[in-house]
Formats: sequence, C-alpha cells, structure tokens
Amino acid sequence: MMNDKLTIAVVGLGHVGLPLAMAFAKKYSVIGYDSNRIRINQLLEGKDKTGQVNAQQLAESGIDFTSDPSSLTAAGFIMIAVATPIDSADQPDLSQLLEACSIVGRYMKKGAVIVFESTVYPGATEEECIPKLEEYSSLESGVEFFVGYSPERFNPGERKLPITKIKKVVAGQNEAVLDYVAEIYGSVMDAGIFKAKSIRVAEAAKVIENTQQDVNIALINEFSLIFNHLGIDTGAVLETAGTKKSFLKFTPGLAGGPRLGIDSHYLAHKARAAGYEPEIILAGRKVNDGMGHYIARTVAKRLIQRNLPSRGTRVTVLGITYKEDVQDLRNSKIIDVIEELHDYGFEVQTSDCCADPQDADRKYGVMLTPEHELLPASAVILAMPHKQYKEAGWKLIQPLLDKQGGMVFDVKGVLEQQGKPENVELWRL
Repeated sequence: MMNDKLTIAVVGLGHVGLPLAMAFAKKYSVIGYDSNRIRINQLLEGKDKTGQVNAQQLAESGIDFTSDPSSLTAAGFIMIAVATPIDSADQPDLSQLLEACSIVGRYMKKGAVIVFESTVYPGATEEECIPKLEEYSSLESGVEFFVGYSPERFNPGERKLPITKIKKVVAGQNEAVLDYVAEIYGSVMDAGIFKAKSIRVAEAAKVIENTQQDVNIALINEFSLIFNHLGIDTGAVLETAGTKKSFLKFTPGLAGGPRLGIDSHYLAHKARAAGYEPEIILAGRKVNDGMGHYIARTVAKRLIQRNLPSRGTRVTVLGITYKEDVQDLRNSKIIDVIEELHDYGFEVQTSDCCADPQDADRKYGVMLTPEHELLPASAVILAMPHKQYKEAGWKLIQPLLDKQGGMVFDVKGVLEQQGKPENVELWRL
C-alpha cells in the first residue's frame, strides 16, 4: 500500500476515536465509522457531544462520517477505538470490542492492517480479537491481514496537549507489521513513537499506567482517612512532606473516570487466570471505591452534630464530572456521594458548570440545577473544583449557604482558610 494513497478508517468515534480520526485526517483520507447512527448524524450536523471538536473543525476535517460498515472495505488501515468497560461483577466487558471485530472482519479487504487502540488485559488482542477477525473474514492473520496494537493515551480536558503531542506506543504481530504501524502513526504523531517489543507488552504497559495512578491515589486517600481520625489536616501534611524532592505529589480525592477505576480489574482478571491472586492493586481499588461513601457519611455525621436532621436538610453538590474542567461523566464517583446522601434522607441539589444536564439525567438520573437557581443549603460539597469554581472561591460558595452559615466540604482542598467566613465550618479531605 502506498502511504500517500492510503485510506484509514477509525471504528468508534467516542472520546478516543474522534480525536484520532481528526489527527489522521490532516494527512490521509479518513473514514469515520460508528454503528450509532445518532452519533454519526450529530457529527454530520457539526455537533460533538464530547465537546472536543467544534463545528468548524468537523466541517473542515474532510472525514467521511458513516454508519455503513461496507465503507470499511475501502480502508487499508483500520483503527478500532471502542469502549472496554467492566460489568456489574467488575469483570472485563469486551462485548463492544468483539462486536467491532465481527463488523471489521466482515468488511475488511485482504491485506488490511488492523490496529487496536482500546485498553485490554495482556493477551486479549491475540487471544480474543484476532480469532474473531479470522472467523468473520475467513482470512488468515499474519498472512492475509495484519494486526497491531497502539494503546490510546487520550487525556480529557488537556486541550494544550492533543494526542499528537503525546508519545505513542505501537506494537505489531511481527517486525514488518511493527515497522509499518510505526511509520503510519509516526507520520502524524509529533511527539514520536515508541516500539514495544510485543503486543502483549504494549497491552500490559497500557493497563498498568492507570493502575499505578490508582494505587498512588489510594495510598494518599488512606493517609487522609488516618489523618482525619487523628484530627490532622491532610493538606498541611502533604505540603510539608512535599518539600522533599523525592516525595510524589498526589492528592486525595474521588478516583473514577473511564479507565482509572477499571484498569485494575482488567489486570486482576488476567492475573487470576494465570493463577496469581493480586493484592495491592485490588486493595487500592477497594480504598478508592469507598471514598464516596466515606465523604457522604462524614457529611451526614457533621450535620447531625450541628443538630440538623437528615430529613429535609438541604445539601448542595458542586461538580459531578469525573475530572476537572471536562464534561465527561463516565464512572463518576461523585454519584456515590449523592446516592448515599439521598439514602440518609437529605435533600440534594446538584450543579455543574461543565456537565451536560441531559447526559447527567440519562446516565445517573441526576437533575442539574443552574447555579443561579440553587436554593440556600446547610452544606455545600465542592466535589469537583472546575476552574470556574476555584477562581470564584468563597464569593461563589458563601451565597449558596443559609444566612446563618453552614458547612463546606472541600473534597480536593482547593479553598483557602484565609477569607473563609466566620460562620462557615470548613472540612477538607
């Protein structure tokens, strides 16, 4: 295949696939395929629900957006970037990935190169995906079509660091495929390419990136739990310890999102299949999974200590997305806080300057209230400190409380003690 005449297809146009398609469209003819016709129609109308690409960029991209799988026949290089979540039992759910393989298998042409971007456990590409491609294409892998792996390194909310500015890991089923995949990705990735020694190595490297971060956050969260029991300010402790250069700077908080709360379970699944029972990574996830409930219980306890009954007492939650300054609600752990407060009987009102109200209602049944419509509350939980909230500080928070004051629960410790109104009690995780 001559690279200057190469047609590339991206399968799955979500948070990862769409930016990927946009990047490659600057150099190649790109087909953007998604089985969701509503998503395709929105993109054709210049609307991106993920908020990453505007109407002008979509119009100028030249991407052939389609929900017709037969269009994949024209592509010589196909990238699969679909979601790989976990199920209700915390086990890997590869259903969307395997469905994508069956579609690609039916329509890919002989000689095509298929590259997987989706996060999986080590071995999944060769053990699950390649057999599915062979089954539906009736072609032999490594002879009549070829497979590579390049794990996504998308960073939501980081507009100053697009995917082309992040070093890309690539892998192939043999040296020739590896070199070809590296050449294609390298033609658009400004930050360069790293060639992994094998597909399994690349899969493992991807799955431990977020697992490592998950464990580090869990450690700091456990520090916070301990210091709260001891009556010591966690922020002050971390600031002091941070004067040592080798001290890693993590902060306590709610660790969720599309991968952070998931990849540990992918690695644990494969470890168990190999006969090893993981301990540290699952212990860390257990701590992080419990933080939302801990915050809710702390709110309830503190309010009851102020002689405020749970029934009828109003609590305002600011921020519901899984990360600052993004509208992404996937696997938001703030939902745990809201649901438990509801269980206690509190009246909870929620606002978020970044989230899509329809998305919040559809995903979690949470109705978002505009800031100017929020009723005075006995407590405010600053759960996700978006830039708008941090810049406003106490000027935003104080008017949201009852006139007699109240409690503020600053989950990520961004509010300064200086400037705090006298009739307000501040609690920080």
